[in-house]
Amino acid sequence: MSPSPARILAALNAVRPLDRASPVLGRAVVIGGSVAGMLAARVLSDHAESVVIIDRDDLHRPGQRPGVPQGTQLHALLPGGFLQLERLFPGFREEALAHGAVEAPPASRRAYLDGRLKVVVPDDADSLAGSRPLLEGLIRQQVLRLPNVKTVAARATGLVVDAGVTTGVRCDVGGLPGVESGDLVVDAMGRSSRLSEWLEQAGWDRPVTRRMTVHLNYATALFRRREAHPERTVVMALHSPRVSSEVAGAAFFAIEDGRWMAMMAGYGDNRPGHTAEDFVRRLRDQFPPEFGEVAGNEMLGDVLTYRHADSRRRDFHALRRFPAGLVSVGDAVASFNPVYGQGMTSAALHAACLSTYLRERPDLRVPARRFLALQKVVVDAAWSVSTSADLALPHVDGPYPRGYRFSSWASGQIVTATVTDVTIARRFNDVVSMRRHPRSLATPGVLLGALRANRRAR
Repeated sequence: MSPSPARILAALNAVRPLDRASPVLGRAVVIGGSVAGMLAARVLSDHAESVVIIDRDDLHRPGQRPGVPQGTQLHALLPGGFLQLERLFPGFREEALAHGAVEAPPASRRAYLDGRLKVVVPDDADSLAGSRPLLEGLIRQQVLRLPNVKTVAARATGLVVDAGVTTGVRCDVGGLPGVESGDLVVDAMGRSSRLSEWLEQAGWDRPVTRRMTVHLNYATALFRRREAHPERTVVMALHSPRVSSEVAGAAFFAIEDGRWMAMMAGYGDNRPGHTAEDFVRRLRDQFPPEFGEVAGNEMLGDVLTYRHADSRRRDFHALRRFPAGLVSVGDAVASFNPVYGQGMTSAALHAACLSTYLRERPDLRVPARRFLALQKVVVDAAWSVSTSADLALPHVDGPYPRGYRFSSWASGQIVTATVTDVTIARRFNDVVSMRRHPRSLATPGVLLGALRANRRAR
């Protein structure tokens, strides 16, 4: 009997790097120096004699990368992702703190739902707060220190497939064509991945792409932070559609260099916080007092906006024909509404899937079905959490899964119960942070507990 998705996700959360290298392939090629690409390269360094990362950006240059336009926005590192980073890079926490990241233990995190303060969950789910360039830069530094990893500044233009086996990546290096050969190729090109087109052009099947249109608009601003060690390092406030049709929510994190990073989001035609005046006014008037205190500090620079049209997933696992020696990770497979902060944690779990797959010493001359099956569990879990919440938005019109009306009502009861009930809140947080599967919430016991908690609260 195959293990359940819940057991698979639990096992992936427990994956640790090998104590010593166990090469099963000669050379691996990773297309894209994203967080997902770097984490894949870290795993591959345990299993390959050499790893090459292809990216158009100079990956040795510090700071914000041109290839990550959303990098200026607020990013969350969920506890599940933080745990994975600590395992892949022992000492990551200490190095991040030395570079200015801020500790975010449960006691320093605060969350509101429709203005009501949610119960504080006493657990060991530590995390870090920092900007995307800081966290991504630290991951990149750790990977590029590895002796068997190198980078190539080039534009990937296609695959080399011989007799159904991927043998390399075609590149444009300074206007000259070339090929980076490899026994395993990893697509980490992000949401704009061209792998589907490459497969179709080469006569392979193109994966079905599923989309959930959300039309999310969000804005981020930086404020000077006076407190060196603030009592609250991560504060989030969500508005349900029945409370506010304009603002979906806001959040602020303490980040490096003595700054607060604050974010505000809206859907459809609503673009809250698109100007400095509107940003500050809404933080003060429409959110709990902590937000007004942050808005009272000096704003550093301009408000930066970003638009996320849709969540999407490419179902590589469903393809009947797929080249051997090829996998895809991160946003190239599935990208979600960024409000839920699943991106980096999903990428870390995809790396855990890759590690599990390679530990089994697979035959790379056949399609990586085992990897795709493991990855599907991770994608399904994240997709379930984000799209179930998105379907509750008034401007989203499906597609609705079977039984949606009941599941939506049950989810609403559970989310409401997280405001007052520690047990329900802990279970919910474990699912949102991707440490437990969403099915752990879909039990009669959890729903009954939520109903009792809501009755007591009323």
